[in-house]
Amino acid sequence: MTISTTIFEQPTGLVGKKLSGRVALVTGGTRGIGAAIARSLARQGASIAAGYSGDRENAELFLKEFEREFDGPGRASIHQGNVSKPEDCSRVVQEVLDQHGRIDILVNNAGITMDKMAMKMPVEDWNTVIAVNLSGSFYMAQPVLEHMVERGTGRIIFVSSVIGEMGAIGQANYAASKAGMLGLTKALAKEAAFILGRSGRLEDNGVGITVNTVTPGYVATEMLENVPEKVLDRIKSTIPVGRLCHPEEIARVVHFLAADASAYITGQVWGVNGGLDM
Repeated sequence: MTISTTIFEQPTGLVGKKLSGRVALVTGGTRGIGAAIARSLARQGASIAAGYSGDRENAELFLKEFEREFDGPGRASIHQGNVSKPEDCSRVVQEVLDQHGRIDILVNNAGITMDKMAMKMPVEDWNTVIAVNLSGSFYMAQPVLEHMVERGTGRIIFVSSVIGEMGAIGQANYAASKAGMLGLTKALAKEAAFILGRSGRLEDNGVGITVNTVTPGYVATEMLENVPEKVLDRIKSTIPVGRLCHPEEIARVVHFLAADASAYITGQVWGVNGGLDM
């Protein structure tokens, strides 16, 4: 079945200047939620470095479409890497710094699922999901946070999941990895503020460094296209607003948190789940 991914006609090109001059690194940024986030940040003026794991053909297609929407090359780049490998993360961060000169915003969006009941889950499936979703978020955040601390400003935004807050049958590894991101968010938010405070760089009207998490509910992306319609109907029946989330609705919250004016929001978890968890 085909899932509609638009809730209304999306704007194209530059529509605001909240992020003018900023550079955003978005992991898993060439498809699904990540691509919607990349475009949303770009519409507010940001340049985009989009990470991808292995599908170079799709990544190059994303780049071509992006350049067509945003008036030619220069505003975006693509970077291949496996976030579960710390050496790949360090390399990608350095590539972005070399190409764009700075990183103002990191969106840790890359993630995978390997679903199976806990009693029958292979250890390899547990380790792989934890390595990509949770360890990968740390491996990306560590070098970026160091760069942000040197500059005294930055935004780190994790894309977790409502499953990390609620749990789900057959998703022990995924739930644990996404729940871990919530604790990581709060720890990094406190550390960033502590370091800036210790060096006397906390200002009344400063941009500062913030770390926050967005927790999407069930999102209408290609990951759900093979789910039987009866199953989707059952899922939607549990959501108070009665429908799936659209990627642009996640992206809107991310670009809000990325703005300079969101400097007083840090260490927070933003649910975008249609009331599924409240």
